[in-house]
Amino acid sequence: NEALYLVGHLKDDALIWVKISGNTSRFLEIPTSDKSSCIIFIDDILKLHLKEEFQTDFYSIKISRDAELYIDNEYSGDLLEKIKEALPNRITGQVTRALIDEMMPHKLLKAVEKELDINATDIIKGGAYHNFKDFFGFPKLGNKNLYFKDLPPVKHKELKSIENIFKAIDEKDQLLCFPYDSYDSVLNFIETAAVDPFVTSIKITLYRVSNDSTVAQALVKAAQNGKDVFVFIETKARFDEANNIKWGKRLEENGADVKYSYPGIKVHSKTLYIERNENDNPTCYAFIGTGNFNEKTATIYTDFSLITSNSKITSEILQVFQVLDRKLFLPKTKQLLISPFSTRSTFEELIKNEIKLSKKGEDAYITLKMNSLQDQDMIRLLYKANNAGVKIRLLIRGICCLVPRINGQSEHIKVTSIVDRFLEHGRIYIFGNGGKEKMYIGSADWMTRNLDHRIEVITPILDKDIAFKLRNILNLQLNDHIKGRLIDAKQENKYLNTNSDSELSSQYLIYKSLL
Repeated sequence: NEALYLVGHLKDDALIWVKISGNTSRFLEIPTSDKSSCIIFIDDILKLHLKEEFQTDFYSIKISRDAELYIDNEYSGDLLEKIKEALPNRITGQVTRALIDEMMPHKLLKAVEKELDINATDIIKGGAYHNFKDFFGFPKLGNKNLYFKDLPPVKHKELKSIENIFKAIDEKDQLLCFPYDSYDSVLNFIETAAVDPFVTSIKITLYRVSNDSTVAQALVKAAQNGKDVFVFIETKARFDEANNIKWGKRLEENGADVKYSYPGIKVHSKTLYIERNENDNPTCYAFIGTGNFNEKTATIYTDFSLITSNSKITSEILQVFQVLDRKLFLPKTKQLLISPFSTRSTFEELIKNEIKLSKKGEDAYITLKMNSLQDQDMIRLLYKANNAGVKIRLLIRGICCLVPRINGQSEHIKVTSIVDRFLEHGRIYIFGNGGKEKMYIGSADWMTRNLDHRIEVITPILDKDIAFKLRNILNLQLNDHIKGRLIDAKQENKYLNTNSDSELSSQYLIYKSLL
């Protein structure tokens, strides 16, 4: 599965498969007589010598197999044990795609189809080289022009020199913007909680953590220190099941209360709750993010995290964990949007409010930044808002099923996408609300799965300074003419590259603004 092979056809119709090892570099530097550099794919060296050996040409092919675990019944028996038993089957799942060299001869292709038990609908014709992620290991060659300028994460201005992080949060809500802000602030927050004598309880949701997770290690330490540690681990996070199970077992062994996946629903929220009691003054803290508790991806994904001691937020985050701990069936929240309970209905009300305002002749607008927009009901409502004159500005990095700029349907909707050195992963939702703008951040895209089939948490931004900061970041991205692509009805999705006062991308400008 996902491995890179070369395949050749012998005269007796037998096939020869040669796996290109993932443990070696795909690139080899060839010595030259001058100062130039010459790089060759290992693929081409193999093809040359294989042809000499077997008297036939070889072509690249990569197979993707069905990664579903196919649990017979999530609602009966031990779901965790069923996942453990199903994991070994993944590598032999049914072929769902065969990416081939488009120059592969028809006879060889038919032989491949027969051997892999696939048909033409499973075939994707590509170039001679696959697995372009291997370019992460391209030789440096001593040429700085081949690489992005180094942008080391900066220390958070408000938190970098604070001796007691809890007091800093007591004084003011804190916003972290990754990968621009250093993830050390998050690690420091959790590690401090693990050893702080006044911290009594830590509750957290883990969806994807790194193999050597500092976050998980801090939670182990907290449990060892006698703190009440509750960890909800989503074992159905695709491709991270084994790692999540590993950390769950280790946390349990050290005294943490670990709960695992719900049948039929994923827990995708990125939340943390801490209780602290100093001098008989109990205070609660909440962390709500758009990205996972993963210090590795935090260096390449753009995400936002809010840390607050505002009781309006912390009391409702506690309800989320009571739901996860099966102590509460239905959360009743006024501030937080929680899928699958209130996210869809609240967003629908917010859109309908903009429609009412526009029909009254008032200024009405909606600005949304997310990974994907797929849910048909939400898209229809945005079309309805468009027809009512609401100004709609969307920043969608990936899937966008809304078709913009169609007369009578979406002429007031502009959609752009940013593809740059960091993966855009943060989510911001803004509604004009008659001059009293409402802003939210959270873990949910507007996909049916996020709105109806996952537990997601979205928080309002109540701090004016943070709202101002997020708005500035969003404005930079909405006006990115360097790395911004215009999503259009024809799906051309071309980079804007229009005349601009700045030759810098929004990501670089955001980084500069945080220095």
